[in-house]
Order: sequence, then structure tokens, then C-alpha cells
Amino acid sequence: MKRTTTLFSLFLLAVLSVQATEPEKRGTYTMAPGQAETTENYSQFRLGGYGEMVASFKDYGINRFTGKESGNTKDHRNTIAIPRFILALDYKFTPKWILGAEIEFESGGTGVALELENTENGEYETEMEKGGEVALEQFHITRLIHPAFNVRAGHLIVPVGLTNAYHEPVNFFGTYRPEGEATILPSTWHETGVEFFGSFGKGYARFDYQTLIVAGLNANGFDRNTWVAGGRQGFFEEDNFTSPGYALRLDWRGVTGLRIGASFYYQADAGSNSDKAQTYASVGKIPVRIYTADVQYRGRHVTARANMVYGNLGNSKKLSEANVSMLSNASPYSRLTPVAKHAVSYAGEVGVNISSFFGRSGKRVPVVYPFVRYEYYNSQEEGEKGQTMDKRLQTSMWTVGVNWFARPNLVVKADYMTRQIGTGKLFGSGRYNSENEFSVAIAYVGWFFSK
Repeated sequence: MKRTTTLFSLFLLAVLSVQATEPEKRGTYTMAPGQAETTENYSQFRLGGYGEMVASFKDYGINRFTGKESGNTKDHRNTIAIPRFILALDYKFTPKWILGAEIEFESGGTGVALELENTENGEYETEMEKGGEVALEQFHITRLIHPAFNVRAGHLIVPVGLTNAYHEPVNFFGTYRPEGEATILPSTWHETGVEFFGSFGKGYARFDYQTLIVAGLNANGFDRNTWVAGGRQGFFEEDNFTSPGYALRLDWRGVTGLRIGASFYYQADAGSNSDKAQTYASVGKIPVRIYTADVQYRGRHVTARANMVYGNLGNSKKLSEANVSMLSNASPYSRLTPVAKHAVSYAGEVGVNISSFFGRSGKRVPVVYPFVRYEYYNSQEEGEKGQTMDKRLQTSMWTVGVNWFARPNLVVKADYMTRQIGTGKLFGSGRYNSENEFSVAIAYVGWFFSK
């Protein structure tokens, strides 16, 4: 943890030392749908969204845990996918009452109906209805009251971590979302609840904040590989709200082009949201605490980002034992254990806008960003006494690539990624086989229609 904090601090100091020359821009799709203010350029209705298509060429197999000594097998395989296609809309009942929604079609979609048949000894029943997945990522009504205090209720993005808060594909360089955060946290994390948000201060003292009370995580979904990421609810028609989740995000925007953020998530007892009340009866409370910090600088020549996530899970050893012994084999959860007490992720990326050095007055020059990203993450950073952590989950990875913005909201991406498994070193090989891949992608984001 000390090394993580030191690296993050050095990156932050480097960013602060750069003169800010251009305000932060997120294209015409400026905020998550529904996070609209009266100054935005539509009067009543707008329709938009974002999407991604990606192809990858890999030199490793599908299971890192098949070879105890060597890790993943050295196989050549290729994949192609549409990770997500999002339709978004905003509708103003009045300038102060706003409906926002996002519908997500993920990975071509799946159509699975899962029911918990309490009349049949509490067994799980799954029916495959069709291929594809359709999910309601956001659906909420916002009441704008004052710049410093507003209210939103419905299905909301939980802004914990850099990627969840800024998840659109123009807000990260690689063909895939940053892997560390997306491994140990739900991505994109969306839950039903209420949010209070606003901005306050001026000049160097300008801040934005978000405070949320939402449906909490379900400990049934916690596992070895993804820590608490699998605990996001949504399998059933109703989410358990016995133990809510509380989230807070604060962003400082006192310097043009620079944003420094932090977030915190707390849940008193994730076991209380279990599908079946008896699962964790002998475990005690299972508290979840997640701390994050991130920084982003967007200037004329350079864009840089860094983020850090540190998670703490209480009673992880007893939770792991209960997930093995109490969860049904027919349940939708992986049951992979042990679930760790601590998980960690940190990353930094820098891109240089080489087009900015060759701009000519009156002529548009293609915007090209070569970039480099480093990430470290481990869903089993530390366990409780008696737990054995698997080094095959310790990942140190580099990504180098280029983003070509054919239009401000249309980007073509290509990158090469290498993972070193079983090490936390910046350079050098891990104790297991490395995993390497080359990927190409195209992504867009924007509002298509407004009136």
C-alpha cells in the first residue's frame, strides 16, 4: 500500500507541474444522461448514446488456473465482440424536472430469466429465453433546485472509482476499460436509490460532489477472482435493500483542465442482502469499505490520468467458508474462494496529442494520441489469518497504443497489452506465463437528436 501511495503521489505532482492550457472536454455527450443543467443546448428532449466494437489477437488460453506451475497455457486465439451499445435519452418535463435513461445492450446481449423458487425448497431455476443481454443502466428523475444542491432518484451510476464516474469510451485510451478497476469493482456500477449532488465554490475552491444511498452489494457474489465485483444485484425482479450502500464522491476543479477526485463506499453488512437469509447466519456482519482517488489533466498537448482503489472486506474468511458450504451448485454465483480481506488496484496513463504540434490555421488536422498505461491490480492482495492467497491473481500490466479521433466523438483505437502474472514489479517478468494481446477497436459517443 505504501508503494501504491508513493507512485500515485509522484504522478499527481507531475500532473500538477504541467501548465493547464485547455478546459476539460468530454465531447457533446458531456455528462451521463440525466445529469443535465439548464445551460445545456436542448430545450426538451435529446437522444444519444455510445458504443464500442473490438477485436483482439491473443497468445494465451482461457484459464490461468489450469497450470499450477506455469499459469495460463500459451495458445493463440482471437476474439471479436461488441462490448456495449448504449441508447440514452433525456426529457425535460420542465427546466427543473428531468427524466434520464440509458439502456445497455452488452456483448451482443443475453436473455436469461433467473428465479428463486421458494415453493420448491429455495432452488434456483434458469431459463434461456434468447441470446443477448439488455440491461437498464440508468433510469432516474432529477429535480434541479440550486447549483449547490439537487436531487436525483431512480437507477443510478455509483461513481466509485475513475472508470465508473467517467465510463464513456472517449474517457480512457485503451480498447478496453482500465482492467484493474473493472476487475475488483462492478463496471459500470449501477444501483437503485437516491442521489444528492451539486457544485460549490469558485476559482481555486471549486468542488463538485455526489452523495448516494443505493441498494447494497450481495455477498453471495463475492469471489476469489473479482473480489466484490460480482456482488452487484440485478438477478431478480427486486433488489434486497436490507443493508444499503452509501457512496460519496468529491471532485476538485480549481485549475482549468485539471480534476482531482476521491470517492468512498461503505456498506454495513453485505450478508444481509443475501438471496437466502440463512446463508450467513453464523458469519456475523460482512462490512465493505472501498476508498478511491484519481486525477485527470487534459491540456492542449497532453492528457494524463491516474487512479487508485483500496478495498477492505470484513469477515472474509467466514464468508468464504459460507459461500462454499451454503450456496447451491445451481446458484448463479461462482463460489470460487477464498475471498480476500484486501483488494487493490492502481494505474496511470499518459497520451500526447501529436496533432497539436502541427496544427495549421483554418485547417483541421487529424487528432492522434499515442499513449502508454501501467496498471497493477490484485483481487487477493491480503487475506485473513489462515487464508492462502493465489499469486496468479497478482497482475502487473503495460498497454501501449494509439487513439485516432476521426471526429471529436468518434475514435479508432489500437493497442498492445502485456500482463506479467505473479509480480508487482513495474518491469520484468512474473513467475507465471505472461499474457499478451493486440487489439483494435472503434467507439463513438454523442447526442444524435435534440429539440
